[in-house]
Amino acid sequence: MTGAIVIIPTYNEIDNIEAIIKAVFSQSKEIHILIVDDNSPDLTALKVKELQTNYKNRLFLEERKEKSGLGTAYIHGFKWCLEKKYQYIFEMDADFSHNPNDLQRLYNACAIDGADLSIGSRYITGVNVVNWPMGRVLMSYCASKYVRFITGMKINDTTAGYVCYKRKVLEAINLDTIKFIGYAFQIEMKFKAYLKEFKIIEVPVIFTDRTKGESKLSSGIISEAIFGVISMKLKSLFKK
Repeated sequence: MTGAIVIIPTYNEIDNIEAIIKAVFSQSKEIHILIVDDNSPDLTALKVKELQTNYKNRLFLEERKEKSGLGTAYIHGFKWCLEKKYQYIFEMDADFSHNPNDLQRLYNACAIDGADLSIGSRYITGVNVVNWPMGRVLMSYCASKYVRFITGMKINDTTAGYVCYKRKVLEAINLDTIKFIGYAFQIEMKFKAYLKEFKIIEVPVIFTDRTKGESKLSSGIISEAIFGVISMKLKSLFKK
């Protein structure tokens, strides 16, 4: 995976961080990791610093002063990676809901199959979610269908957070204009890429809910996604 880096945002992921770092590095000697930590009270960042001695020039850490949202953590990471000249930039959760074994498949979709943006999709071959209560599965599945209907994107898993971007996609998007900070951030980034007519490929993956640590999902994040999508679509029409 030449020129590839995985961005992993963290907040209180001390139970998962060492294992996820080792699992990612086991995929390829060439892949790098950037941890963006939001001043975790459980000292996640300290554990990363300890591990950096074992992975010099492969494991990087950016520490932020406070918990400022998933979207801003990724924007911070994107800008850092663009400055460092990486060609393939991944988004990935720290809690093993995204299987590190799928990194190569997402990379291949971009590096070999010609995608500009590849998505680890839970819904392209049915519903591939493990350990979620039925209510959450339905909410997530219906949310993706709702976003697809409102935006017109031909994407089955519009809210997916397991993604590989080619460098040129992030360079083409004005990252300072991204408005959403919760999970709606994932929708907005895909929509921006869709409007610029980048080639998007969905790669089927199995999503497994976390077994350690606590979910960051909240009612505020959900409402941002529901109502923000309509606003986002209307603004794109007015720009046209």
